[in-house]
Amino acid sequence: MDEAHIPNEATYSPIALTDVMVAAPLVSRVLLGATLPGRMIQMAALSVYAASALQDWVARQGVRKIDFLEVFGADVHHLREMPREEREAEIRLLAERVNDGYTAERIPRDLLAETVDGYLTDFIASLTGQRVVTSTEVRSFGIAKLIFPFALGACDILSGDIAIFKDAGVFEPHVIAHELSHRKGYYKELEAQVLAYLSLVGSGEPVLVQSALCERLHRDIRVLAEEDDERFRHLVDWAGLRPELAEEFLKLRPGPGPISGPIASAMRTLYDERMKLTGQNGISDYDLGFTNFLYSYEEGLPVAAA
Repeated sequence: MDEAHIPNEATYSPIALTDVMVAAPLVSRVLLGATLPGRMIQMAALSVYAASALQDWVARQGVRKIDFLEVFGADVHHLREMPREEREAEIRLLAERVNDGYTAERIPRDLLAETVDGYLTDFIASLTGQRVVTSTEVRSFGIAKLIFPFALGACDILSGDIAIFKDAGVFEPHVIAHELSHRKGYYKELEAQVLAYLSLVGSGEPVLVQSALCERLHRDIRVLAEEDDERFRHLVDWAGLRPELAEEFLKLRPGPGPISGPIASAMRTLYDERMKLTGQNGISDYDLGFTNFLYSYEEGLPVAAA
């Protein structure tokens, strides 16, 4: 089978080069009282980062991308709205499935990334006839965590650098698959959600299937909760999830703090606008768009432009 190799050399650096570029002048000022050493480190990191990003960009020109509308009958701008009663029924069905198939097994993050990448690569190849081979390196910290406190992870689309900000429990396989989809060249959030879900749910691996189904259930609940924390908690209880899973869901909505709440709200608004400027529907693509896509695809429904 045809293969496209994206080097992702920046992902093998001990520290994310983007973090070095941002932090070096500040650290130099604090420790040495001067910015010149920091700026020299910053420029060196920028040079390596730029070289790696350019190399990856050239490699990505040979990637055969999925045409979502042609393959699935839906895409970011062609979706059918799921009726509320069907969404409620889906929540009940998904809750029953994850309860019945519950596993407490956890896979170490490095091994999990390799495993997830294998299924994701195979799934994409089954649709395009091309294996997109990338790094499986995943970091545990990135400055993006401070910028986007509401996120579980992030991917620098230029360097392919991925950071998972905290233990995401049952959701972690899907979070990693989502970010790896970006690394393989699928920058739209809805597309990354779909590729992560379909590759994991079809894997047959209990831990991965559980993660995909929990992600879908979580997004259905978010749609009905409409950013209301109390309503979210009520819907988790209404779904009838077993205690171990209910706890995982509730960890995702701990409630806003006096400082983190306003910051997260402001950054979500900015990120929503950024998504719209890049041809997406906004931050709703993570949940409303994602679940409407799966509804349109699985029901084989005619779709209209969003």
